[in-house]
Amino acid sequence: MPLWLIILLIAVAVIALFLIFTYNALVRLRNMVDEAWNQISVQLKRRHDLIPNLVNAVKGYMDFEQETLTKVIEARSAAVGAQQGGPANAGQAAQAENFLTGALRQLFALVENYPDLKANENVMQLQEELTTTENQIGFSRQHYNSTVREFNTAIQTFPNVLIAGPLGFRERDYFQIAESDAAVPEVNLRTT
Repeated sequence: MPLWLIILLIAVAVIALFLIFTYNALVRLRNMVDEAWNQISVQLKRRHDLIPNLVNAVKGYMDFEQETLTKVIEARSAAVGAQQGGPANAGQAAQAENFLTGALRQLFALVENYPDLKANENVMQLQEELTTTENQIGFSRQHYNSTVREFNTAIQTFPNVLIAGPLGFRERDYFQIAESDAAVPEVNLRTT
């Protein structure tokens, strides 16, 4: 066998191994992003499941605040719908969650005007569960965004950028919340 053929076969083998290892690494990172999104998704579902209970708990006390309750219900529906897109829809889901957080803040601000409601044990428990869930969403969001950053960096750097696009790897959006919504909604529902 001629030397040039041996060199050519070795070069083809090296390129093939590079492509295989790069593809496998990108698939592993993409799967990590999907797994991190699933962690957020679980926490968001819990949050979305708590909201109807909260609305039902305050509905009887807040007869004149139907507009706020409607905003919360509509924001929840939009957030549930946006979440269905999976990690490819993270930016839109984050926007919907920001709107929901704003509606919840408005609801909790109104709760302060109803002393009987502030003393309601069910409402206090739901608010505590919601706060715990918000914290868990925050931790999951940090993990997801870190994983997305790693994935996006991998597909944007040379030489991976040469094969990532043709193989169907696309940048993923971060799950970012608005600065104004970064803090957990704080409401003191205990009577003084």
